[in-house]
Amino acid sequence: MAAMKRALCILACLCAGAFSVATLAAAQDGAIRFVATGTPSGGLQEPVRGFPFFLLSESFQQIQADTQASDPKPDMDAFIAKLDVSPELKAWMKKNHCVTLTGEDFLHKLTPTAVIDVPEFRRAYMERNAGDQSIDFPKPKYKASDEQKNPAKFKKMSDEYRQTLLHYIATYPQTLNGLDLSLTDVDPGPRWNMLLARRIPEIRRRALDLAQSKYLVARAQTGLQGQATLQNIPPGRYWISTLDVAAEIGDVHLKWDVPVTVFPGRTASVALSNVNSVQASLDTP
Repeated sequence: MAAMKRALCILACLCAGAFSVATLAAAQDGAIRFVATGTPSGGLQEPVRGFPFFLLSESFQQIQADTQASDPKPDMDAFIAKLDVSPELKAWMKKNHCVTLTGEDFLHKLTPTAVIDVPEFRRAYMERNAGDQSIDFPKPKYKASDEQKNPAKFKKMSDEYRQTLLHYIATYPQTLNGLDLSLTDVDPGPRWNMLLARRIPEIRRRALDLAQSKYLVARAQTGLQGQATLQNIPPGRYWISTLDVAAEIGDVHLKWDVPVTVFPGRTASVALSNVNSVQASLDTP
């Protein structure tokens, strides 16, 4: 009987101890109270009502960055190596880290030497300018047949014409305008952009999955005044995030990824507004 009493006493002490530990742990937890508002252009501040917010153990922007790093962009040099273009054009693309042969950025990268020495550029330039009667475009003083008849003379005259063209392009850079219109048949830019575009949705999906599983601590939906409270949060540093979804307030689209620190037994207060909103996004191609 005495042994049974001792056993019951020990069991009671253990239960009391477990209850005390649980109570102490609960007392050490904190809470987060936040309110979300947005202000449209030229309008008044409005609460963000009925909107889901997520408490994460890592910044959603960092989750996105880590996901991108784990899935690097396609290798541009490897892409260039497989193209069916001249070796000179491949070398130019690798040197300039550029596979888009259209637009102002491309034209600004062109030098007179590149225009003359890259076969595709020279063909496009000649097509664009050689037939224009409104300009005094230099004409070669040799014929293609001269290469067989007198190779030395042909080379000399060909080199002289090259120098003449280089000087002409440097003097009249405006003659490069529209050159890209004659390169659409060899421009690999659209194919490269498609490769990049296929990667972005998959990275976004993986980042969202990670945020709502591995890094999710709690979630809440705002009330009529844009307020919400997260209870029983262990002390630490967190981020209040809307992930990749924007709250629309008039003409503004707001996303948040705001850090907050929870201290034992205390309630952290956070005001979310246009000021601390972020535009979380992936790298564009």
